[in-house]
This record gives sequence, C-alpha cells and structure tokens, in this order.
Amino acid sequence: MHDALPAPLRDAVDEFAGYLASVRNRSAHTVRAYVADLVSLLDHAARMGCTEVAELSLDTVRSWLARQRTTGAARTSLARRAATARTFSAWAHRQGLLPNDVAATLASPRPRRTLPTVLRPEQAALLVEKPAHHPAIPPPSGPASASDPATAEGAPAATASDSTTQAVRLRDRMLLELLYGTGVRVSEVCGIDMADVDQDRRVVRVRGKGGRERAVPYGLPAQRALDDWLRHGRPVLAVPDSRDALLLGARGGRLHPTTARRIVGGHAEAAGLPRTSPHALRHSAATHLLEGGADLRAVQELLGHSSLASTQIYTHVSVERLRAAYRQAHPRA
Repeated sequence: MHDALPAPLRDAVDEFAGYLASVRNRSAHTVRAYVADLVSLLDHAARMGCTEVAELSLDTVRSWLARQRTTGAARTSLARRAATARTFSAWAHRQGLLPNDVAATLASPRPRRTLPTVLRPEQAALLVEKPAHHPAIPPPSGPASASDPATAEGAPAATASDSTTQAVRLRDRMLLELLYGTGVRVSEVCGIDMADVDQDRRVVRVRGKGGRERAVPYGLPAQRALDDWLRHGRPVLAVPDSRDALLLGARGGRLHPTTARRIVGGHAEAAGLPRTSPHALRHSAATHLLEGGADLRAVQELLGHSSLASTQIYTHVSVERLRAAYRQAHPRA
C-alpha cells in the first residue's frame, strides 16, 4: 500500500500502525482505515517534495484535504481524514519525528448526521419471528467443513437434510433475536462464545470496539430462541472445529459477519420489509428503548458507545417519528 513512499515515510506509517494496534488498542478495521488515510496524506506530501516526517506542515495537510474535497469526498470522509492527520501529527511530535504538532489546530468539517432508518416495533417483531416459518438462506449441500466463508450458505434447500434445514432456521431466529433484543453489533454477536451467555441472569457478555467488554441483558423471546438453538440446532451443525462459538455457519464454523448480514437481509426481503441490515436492527432497538422510556445513559451502556453524543442521535429519531405521526394525524398539523 505504501511501497512508493520514501523510506522514512514508510517507516513512520508502519510505526504508527503498530501504535494504533498495540497502544491505542484499535481494531484491525480501524487501523486499516487510519493507515489508508495516512498513506494518502504522505503520498500527497511526497509529491510536494516532502521526504521526511519533519518536513510535514499544516499547509501540506490543508492542501491534501482541499484536494480530497475537490475530488468529491463526503463530509464524513473529510472529517475522518482530518482526525487521522491530527492523531498522526500528535503521535509524530511525541516520537520526536515532528518538531511541532502541526495539525493540532486543524479544523475539520462537521459531518452531517443523517437520521438512521429504523423499523417500527411491529416490523421488527415480524422480522425476528420470520425464521420460525421460513429459512431465508438455506444450508449448503456437500460434506461439512469447519470453514464458513461468506459464500458458504446459498445452495438449494432441497439438497439439505430436514434436520440441517431446521437447525439453520433455529440459528437464524437466534441471530435475529440477539441483534434486535440486545442492540449489539454484528461483529459482536458473531464473536459470542458459549461461555459468554449467562442463562440464569439472561445476560450475554460481548466484546466491543477497542476490546472493551460489556454485559447486555436479553429478554424471554431470545431465551426461548437460545434454548431451541442449543438443544435442537447447534448440535446438528457443530463440528470439532466449532469450539466454543455460540452461532455457527451451516458448515460448522463460527458464523461470519458477512453471512449474518445476508441472513438479516434475506429474512427482511422474505417478510416484505424495507432493506434491513444488522445495524438497522441496532438502530431500531435503541430507538424503541428510548420510546419506551429507557434512560439515555442506560441505552449508551447497552450499545457500548464511548460517548453519549453517539447515543443522542436516537432521541432525534424519536422526535422525528413523533413529528411525522403528528403531521399525519392531527387536524391542526
């Protein structure tokens, strides 16, 4: 990715990536995004004659962002890239690579916060109950394998045994109940192990961004789905390499987030609902909690948001839904 950069700049990229992963404990996805932005910045700087990190200036960073803007980068992308520049500049200054923290005063465009799409409660209920009647993504034919690539589940249902078909149906119900019933991220739900589930207290432990753990409660419908899955579904799909994973793919490996997204989208389409993703279920869970009277900080903890500002978007969703209902129903609207 950064082979074309001068050697000192390449070394800085590698060291910065290591700092993000080991010191800041950022996820692999976040590290890749930061590194891609940094390579773009340093490539721009190199084209302007910069061969050492010490030669990086605020004007160079600003011209890089201006170039991104003229090529059509969205405000959210510009804000993220400005954040990358500030983080790198501060790190490089602490490491002695930059004489000054040149990007400390760098302003970034405030991203427009679009309100997330959420399902109505009756739509969410229809979606999570749909797998009890119809598996949206049938299991594959052929011998079982512990690997579960995103394309592993797509063969005609007629080629699979009735027990496997039923197991996939129970798995799908468990997945949907957990996503909507807890509001966890798709990566978090796929990472749940058997030992993370406390059935006595109906609480599941998940690992969120930055490796932070939190305990999230789930309700009786999810408990019933869990009981059915553990008794009649998981034993059918499990293989020796399944280990302790709670949710399994049809070939026995840990359920992959990409497959989980296809399952959610498939069941939403089968139920005649708008295009729906696992994150839309997370949005729906948060909105329905607040509309039901939950405290904003309690919802923040449930969702694993590090900042309350991230959770406040759902209060705007609730207000917009109320306003829409008012406009539709009130004679003086």
